[in-house]
Parts: sequence; C-alpha cells; structure tokens
Amino acid sequence: MIDLRSDTTTRPTQAMRQAIANAEVGDDVLGDDPTVKRLEERTAEILGLEAALYMASGTMSNQVALRCHTQPGDEIIVDANAHIYYYEAGAPAALSGLMCRLVNGVRGIFSAEDLRQALRSTDVHFPTTRLACLENTHTRGGGAVWPLDKVAAVAAVAREYNLKLHLDGARLWNASAAAGVAEREYAKYFDSVSVCFSKGLGAPVGSALAGSKDLIARARRVRKQFGGGMRQAGIIAAGALYALEHHRERLREDHAHARLLAEALANMPGVQLDPREVETNIVVFRTPSLAAADVVTRLRREGVWMLATGPHSVRAVTSLEVSRPDIQAATRVLAAVLGAS
Repeated sequence: MIDLRSDTTTRPTQAMRQAIANAEVGDDVLGDDPTVKRLEERTAEILGLEAALYMASGTMSNQVALRCHTQPGDEIIVDANAHIYYYEAGAPAALSGLMCRLVNGVRGIFSAEDLRQALRSTDVHFPTTRLACLENTHTRGGGAVWPLDKVAAVAAVAREYNLKLHLDGARLWNASAAAGVAEREYAKYFDSVSVCFSKGLGAPVGSALAGSKDLIARARRVRKQFGGGMRQAGIIAAGALYALEHHRERLREDHAHARLLAEALANMPGVQLDPREVETNIVVFRTPSLAAADVVTRLRREGVWMLATGPHSVRAVTSLEVSRPDIQAATRVLAAVLGAS
C-alpha cells in the first residue's frame, strides 16, 4: 500500500521510537515535564519568538490563538479556503463566538489590498475586526507558499489598522524549505504562529503555538479551558522534538517526489494539472470527465491511496514514508486506472 492521503499518516521512525522510549517526563500541567519544556524552548528559538506552548493538534493551536486575540462577537479575516474556516468544525464560532470574513485569495494567498478591502468601517452595526489569519503553506491551495514580500505587505496593512496577525504555519517547515527562507523570517511578522510536528516532520502527535511570553501565558489557560492540558506529555513531545531536529532538512525530498508525480500526471490524458503550481509536497489534480470518488476507489483497489477533495479533484501528499520507487509505482497505477476509464 502506497499511502498518499496525507503527510499526517506517517509513523514514527525507529530512531524516533527510541527517543520516545527514553523520554524524561513530568506533569506538564504543573509545568515540570522536562521534555515538553525542551520542545517548547527549541520551537520558540527556531521561530525567533519569546515562548511556545505544546498542543495536542493544529486545530487546537489555531483555536487557542483565536481565543487569545479576540472577544465573542469579533470578526476575523481569513481566506475562503483556509484550514481555520474550512476544516476546523466551525470552531471559531463554537469556541470563541467569532465571525469569519472571507477573502478570495489565489491558491489561498491574498494581497494587502484584499485585506484592506475586507475591513469594515467603524459602526455600531458591525462586528469589530480584531485579527487577520494567513496559512503557509496553504493546504487547499495545493501547498502554495506565501512569498515573503506579500506577507510583509499584508502585515503592514494589519499594523496600520491595529489588527493582530496569526499564522497557521502547520506546514511552515515546508514553506521554509521550498522558499529558502528561515522560519523566523516568516514568523517575525506575526503575533502568534502555529506549527505542526505530525505532518511533514513525521512525529506521532502535536503542534505548538508560539508568540510573546504574555500571549503564551494566556494560551496556557485557554488550552486548559479547551481540555488540552496534558500530564506526562514528554512521551509524545520526545517524538516531536526528534522530528524537529532531524526531519526538517529532508523535506526537500518530499517536494522533489511531489514534482515527479505532478510531471507524470500532467502528461496523462483526462488530467488537468500545472506542475509549476506544485511548490511543496501537495499535488492536486482534476479529472473533469471522471468522478474523483471513483478514481480514488479504483486506485485504492490497486494499493494506492489518495483523497477526493471535490467532485473532480484528487489530492496526493508526499511524506517521509513515500520513496521515489513508491512514486514511480503509483504513477504506473495512475496511468492504468486513468487510461482504463
């Protein structure tokens, strides 16, 4: 079985399992788990921010950030296909009483002028806009990477209007590897940054929220309110710390495998895909004459797993468990399945 559904399906490597087995632990809610502390300190260091807080998931990390920056009845500005809006179960409304004002970016990337146009005038009839959120890389944008100059331009508008900025950087590691830009160069524009350890880095569990010391102190309380306080969390934090130190450099391999798959798909009849849009480890292709669900079902019968993300849209994601021979084998199966349709 070649699993291209997501980079979340990775299993810990043997070396990571050893790190987990040897982890020092304590009670993280009481603040004395040494492995969690090391992970938080290292994450903050890499991002160039004051502090970080280990979380169970990226959704929790994003939603804790939203709660910290806003009050019920406020509005946040996000791309119409943002993970925060699209894939987090209505959490902005359910957990923080927030409205989402949507911007139609290009592959998830919007401009400073788009942000300016989305702002409401000050009026008692309107919600107060407190926060703008960016996603880098953008999941539904096919792993698109925000150019640093566009981040800076959006940040300038946000500061002009006293908005806070949050980065959903679940795959910031991929963005950094693809763009050749250090994570801290992206992070410096934001009041809070969420990063994930259980996607491309391959850890079994967890994300982190980073920002100022004051923000993280508040986030710790909100995490507890959301039921996210963990006890001997060093066991899973050890896997995340190992991944952070050993798996960031190899992300370029995943990107190369994604490009290899994209170039093969682009030459198959009945497939719509521009390989130039495959910047990281996510490949999204369209099958206009075929139902995506049928394509995915046929592929699965042949041992290749992908996800249908729309009526005629299929997604494949490369990861540390997918080798070059796996991509070559998946390509042969794709050619057979699509050619037989």
